[in-house]
Amino acid sequence: MMLHIPELLTKAQVAEIRGLIDAAAWIDGNATSGAQSALAKRNEQLPEDSAAAIRAGEMVQDALARSPLFVSAALPQKVFPPLFNRYAGGQTFGVHVDNAIRQARNSDFRIRSDLSATLFLSEPDDYDGGELTVEDTYGAHQVKLPAGDMILYPASSLHQVTPVTRGTRVASFFWIQSLIRDDAKRTLLFDMDVSIQRLAIQLGQGEASVVALTGTYHNLLRMWAEV
Repeated sequence: MMLHIPELLTKAQVAEIRGLIDAAAWIDGNATSGAQSALAKRNEQLPEDSAAAIRAGEMVQDALARSPLFVSAALPQKVFPPLFNRYAGGQTFGVHVDNAIRQARNSDFRIRSDLSATLFLSEPDDYDGGELTVEDTYGAHQVKLPAGDMILYPASSLHQVTPVTRGTRVASFFWIQSLIRDDAKRTLLFDMDVSIQRLAIQLGQGEASVVALTGTYHNLLRMWAEV
């Protein structure tokens, strides 16, 4: 499942994060690449342990915790500390798949990457190219969102960032280990949760069918969750 999460950050929050990270020292993006990704990746990245990256990452994590849409779709168990990258002058990241296991640098924090997320921090008009292209059974999907919007997609997907030919593309990226490992089951639970919420608005939270469906949702979650 691919999901667009609009306005995860307000424009003011985007500006605050950009103020933190734009002035920081950037390094070669291959600092966090696996062997395969390093062959395809040309960009810059903030060091994981830089003060700017840590503070900006905390702001992103706070926003994630406040987003009912993100929580419903991802059912997060662990979120990798958000990282930050930028592309300019033809830089690109060719077709690749994310590592199955991610470990934070100089830490024992480790996750299984069930979901990948890209949070856009540049407006689409600020750069040419730079589309995130995600492949699934229905073909290739190109994503280029307003600053503050996020795309969530299976980490097992083949994906790439097309060359940035004008301007600078700045984004945060990170991975999520879900309580529900299987993407199909996670999608089913998300669709069910959305339907329950709509019915609750129409019929009332205490209506018998809404209560029964809510119970079914939680019983499925109880059956499938890995905690």
